[in-house]
Amino acid sequence: MSYTDKVAEFRVQVLIMVQAPPDLKTIATETWVKATWEEFLALANNPEYAEGKFYYDQGYVRIEMSPLGSAHSQDHSIISTVIIVYAALKNIRIKELTNPSFRKIGLRESQPDIGFYIGDHFNFPPRNNSPINLDELTLPHLIVEVGASSFSDDIGRKRLLYEQLGIQEYWVINVEDNTILAFAVENQGSRLIEESLVLPGLKIALVVEALQRSQTEDDGTLTRWLMAVINSP
Repeated sequence: MSYTDKVAEFRVQVLIMVQAPPDLKTIATETWVKATWEEFLALANNPEYAEGKFYYDQGYVRIEMSPLGSAHSQDHSIISTVIIVYAALKNIRIKELTNPSFRKIGLRESQPDIGFYIGDHFNFPPRNNSPINLDELTLPHLIVEVGASSFSDDIGRKRLLYEQLGIQEYWVINVEDNTILAFAVENQGSRLIEESLVLPGLKIALVVEALQRSQTEDDGTLTRWLMAVINSP
């Protein structure tokens, strides 16, 4: 074998090792597994997990591969509608991102169902397919997780992750019973709230009612009701 061939073979071996670390060629999903940042990146680039949602928090990775059904999809849509309609009618500047990846290099990464930048003082994230680098860009103001099979983790380990990231507000939607747990995040801790702080005046009870109405009303009817309620004195 020539020197050139040996170099080429070595490069292939290195590439394989980077893409699939020896001790993490396969990984248990729907749970937190110990992994280095380099192993996390390799898993995130592994085609086997192309359909997965990835989270990383100080030495542990979680990959969610559960299929998302109609209930998850509908609740996701309603939450987006409520927030965008409310912001529009209240003249609040807002930018929504669906399934974004937020990355704190070497420490944390999350891929929530929805992220919102809210208010007058934020720049649009760059329009590309790379994770949003939180070492260079501002944090989103509101994160929403729609919890079906992941609900217990959404209010547990993920909530701690978002506390450490410093997100201002975090909502978890319980698909099973159409309820919402809304948390204000401050000083690396969180507390339950009944009214949004980043969307002033928006009561969480209104969002819950919209979720409940969505089970029997079409989106047009629901949106007209929502607009009337928001515009009422």
